[in-house]
Amino acid sequence: MARGQRKPIEQKIEEKQKVIDSLEIRIEKEREELQELLNEQKWAKLEEIGAIIESSNLSMEEVEKILSEHASHVA
Repeated sequence: MARGQRKPIEQKIEEKQKVIDSLEIRIEKEREELQELLNEQKWAKLEEIGAIIESSNLSMEEVEKILSEHASHVA
């Protein structure tokens, strides 16, 4: 049984390069989406911290002092 005509090596190389290019574009898009999610997570945490500070009835200076003291004891 005869086999079909084989693709020239140049065509195979070109096809592989197209696949790699497409994957690189996909990876970059996924990285951008991941960064957006990480930023969203960070803002959610900051909002939560802000709400805790507001409900504590402490000034920002008092909060900074408390956190600084805590950090110096932990480190």
